[in-house]
Amino acid sequence: MQPVFTATITSETDGVTTVRTDFGEPATNAVIVTEAQSVLEGLHLDGGRGIRFTGPLSIPLAFVIAHLVAHRYGFVACFDPKLSQFVVVISHDPGVRVGDLIS
Repeated sequence: MQPVFTATITSETDGVTTVRTDFGEPATNAVIVTEAQSVLEGLHLDGGRGIRFTGPLSIPLAFVIAHLVAHRYGFVACFDPKLSQFVVVISHDPGVRVGDLIS
């Protein structure tokens, strides 16, 4: 059986972790969020200066991710393909503001 959600750490540079997400087999969000929480906990996202997510996410899945990482990292950013950059969506770092664009 194929997974319904995958996540992989693709880089860790200067305290900023980048995670690539993807969907697998079709499933409801009720199933996806449960599997995603387990997959993300398995990555041991213990914290750092920031974390960036790239890849498809549903809105319920984005909430699960935010809950898991928001207080472990100085900022959280998601990739916006229209801008070809990451957009900061959560920040506890006074040097990084919500809405800032990161390469």
